[in-house]
Amino acid sequence: MQGYIIRRMIATIPVVMVVMLFTFTLLRIAPGDPAALIAGVEATEEQIEAIRDSLGLNRPIHLQLFIFFRDSLIGDFGNSITSGKPVLELVIKRLVPTLSLAFLSEAFAVLLAVPMGVIAAWRANTWIDRSVMAFSTIGFSIPLFFLGFLMIILFGVKLHWFPVAGYVAPTEDFSRFLHRLIMPAFATGIVVMALIARMTRASMLEILREDYIRTARAKGLAEKMVLIRHALKNAALPIITVIGLGVAGLMSGLVVTESVFAIPGVGRLVVDAMVRRDYPVIQGAIVLISTTYVIVNLLVDLSYAYFDPRIRY
Repeated sequence: MQGYIIRRMIATIPVVMVVMLFTFTLLRIAPGDPAALIAGVEATEEQIEAIRDSLGLNRPIHLQLFIFFRDSLIGDFGNSITSGKPVLELVIKRLVPTLSLAFLSEAFAVLLAVPMGVIAAWRANTWIDRSVMAFSTIGFSIPLFFLGFLMIILFGVKLHWFPVAGYVAPTEDFSRFLHRLIMPAFATGIVVMALIARMTRASMLEILREDYIRTARAKGLAEKMVLIRHALKNAALPIITVIGLGVAGLMSGLVVTESVFAIPGVGRLVVDAMVRRDYPVIQGAIVLISTTYVIVNLLVDLSYAYFDPRIRY
């Protein structure tokens, strides 16, 4: 088991390095000059050149890449061009709202979608099954920003159940913190929920046709025991994979959610940095988000060995 874990951890290193390389390259080939944006429209060429030199943009591209890799390995992503603060400090400050929203969205999606998929497979081709599939189709189809605005109008403006926007730190008031995150978490988790429900249903349908399921029922086991202990556990690998992929959907969806609900998270930080062409903030935030996603995938891979011991060999 230890050998399997070490191999999987080593395999993540090239992935992170490739992500860093793509991030660096795409930012450099994107149109626009950050030095000119910082200097303003009335700046002279000498002033723009001085800013470009202070940012290190006049150095050879391979030297810039080497410095970026070297500093990133020790957690130094430089200082923000606009605020002058360390990038790592800015990202960590915004990390709590983003991780809180991501955790609540994923927990909400998993806790509701897995039972829905199991019941849909158990009652296949009934109105329950068709209702779950209809919900999943709608969840895939509706745009996140549209769903967010609909929920704000219905639950925030009309019914006054939830605040329409804003964020409260958990250390300040935990009950208000949860109250303000329920609606954004529900809106973000809908897409992930639809994906997990469909995959759970498909995996369970395949497992429920196996001979050992018929044997378990013939032995007189309760249907609940058959579904959970025998069917769901053996159908877990594809479901876990989809849950891991849902994290990627959350990373992209949180940018929209944080903008719609005015949550000061990493997504809004990246959007603001892109508008200002703040290279260090964009690079640091994307690298940290990508590393988090790689770690989640690593945990998913390691969980495979728990559900199916054959994988570790």
